[in-house]
Amino acid sequence: MSTSASETRVADAPAQNWVDRWAPAPLRPYARLARLDRPIGTWLLLLPCWWSIALAADGLPDFRLLILFVIGAVVMRGAGCTFNDIVDRDFDGRVERTRSRPIPSGAVSVKQAWAFLVLQCLVGLAVLLALSPLAILLGVSSLAIVAAYPFMKRITYWPQFVLGLAFNWGALMGYAAATDRLALAPVLLYLGSIAWTIGYDTIYAHQDKDDDALIGVKSTALRFGAATHRWMWMFYGVMAITLVAVGISARLGPIYYVGIALAVAHLIWQIRSLDIDDSGRCLKLFRSNRDFGFIVFAAIALARLFT
Repeated sequence: MSTSASETRVADAPAQNWVDRWAPAPLRPYARLARLDRPIGTWLLLLPCWWSIALAADGLPDFRLLILFVIGAVVMRGAGCTFNDIVDRDFDGRVERTRSRPIPSGAVSVKQAWAFLVLQCLVGLAVLLALSPLAILLGVSSLAIVAAYPFMKRITYWPQFVLGLAFNWGALMGYAAATDRLALAPVLLYLGSIAWTIGYDTIYAHQDKDDDALIGVKSTALRFGAATHRWMWMFYGVMAITLVAVGISARLGPIYYVGIALAVAHLIWQIRSLDIDDSGRCLKLFRSNRDFGFIVFAAIALARLFT
């Protein structure tokens, strides 16, 4: 790889992120390929795992599981992004926001990306084998959805739905890892989180809608268009209703509902603040879903601790 390519900062990475500032130069392209310079995706993958671990707790959530899922989320989000970039390398080179990614920019070759993908998957496997038998089974069963996702934007305007299926699998796995069983509450959490993902990733997809339309890539942003706000009320509304149902099913106390009221207020703020033609605003609102996730986690954890 050329020195200039290896030093290229990805367009939508935060300015002065830790990869650009501190990572050794030879490792920067791989860190960018794994999206370590843009941790929001890792948070959005991790938080449903933490929700269900807290939901399964009798008091404080299992700290060992919280840490294992941090490691798993980092490497598996990185592996998913690496695979996605291998598959989408031709599309990415034709989109303004993504042409600076490591593969289309030439910082990482396709062969190097495959080797890096294998390494990340091996670390993820080590984490998976430290979990309960049911969690291992669930983890293996998610691979088909993860592998299918990068191809969905070619055939359907609903790739965000498939992303929701994959990205929120941790809502099932975290509970299974803690209890080696499933219950209605984590299943409800999983289903509601799919609607949440469709919502926040639609916001994200509005950044690329013009380029996507030109090159033939499909998304809910293109499907909803000017009606996006109405769809957002529906999907975020489903998430809000589901969170209430989770509290009822798991018999969580009043503290939980106070937290969920704050979380729902955050979702309402996102919808009311959304300007689908302002890419900077879309990115800011998309990233704010980490805050929503922390509010939900705090609501569940505090309810379990004090109920």
